[in-house]
Amino acid sequence: MTLLVIKALHIIFVVTWFAGLFYMFRLFIYHSEASSKPEPAREILMSQYRLMEYRLWYFITWPSAILTLIFGSALLFSNLAFLKQPWMWAKLLLVVLLYMYHLFGERIYKSGKLDSGSYSSFSLRLWNEVATLFLFGIVFLVELQNHISWYWGIGGMMGLGGLMFLAVRKYRKSREMAQWNSSGQQG
Repeated sequence: MTLLVIKALHIIFVVTWFAGLFYMFRLFIYHSEASSKPEPAREILMSQYRLMEYRLWYFITWPSAILTLIFGSALLFSNLAFLKQPWMWAKLLLVVLLYMYHLFGERIYKSGKLDSGSYSSFSLRLWNEVATLFLFGIVFLVELQNHISWYWGIGGMMGLGGLMFLAVRKYRKSREMAQWNSSGQQG
């Protein structure tokens, strides 16, 4: 019973961690875009985004990342036989990369460059999708384990990444067209 509680807590904190990562990078996008707004909207928005980012990052995302690590480690140490499985090593690699992604988010947050608009909304939108790739990869590895060919798994992840890139690019082009159309109609 205790192991099931630990597993449930691990899953809960994985979900809250990913929710924090998804929303944090979305806030980064809005924050960066607010830097091009005219005053007083610019300062009002940026002040609000700074507050939201702080609360999300330090009260939800970081605690969830730490608790995910604690409960995940407890699960792994309760059954070390998992370390003999290739899928587990692939999952652990993705988890390490996910923590590196998290630390990259920390770097963006602390840099202060969002205030100056140093990060384009396009690049931040691409970074926003990286968490989705990690989520798909980790969940599929855990659920399918050794039941799928590594070639299909890697190909699927690359295909998903490519589709996400194209979707972000298409969204950028549609926004540019909408801005162009609205500026052309006003002139």
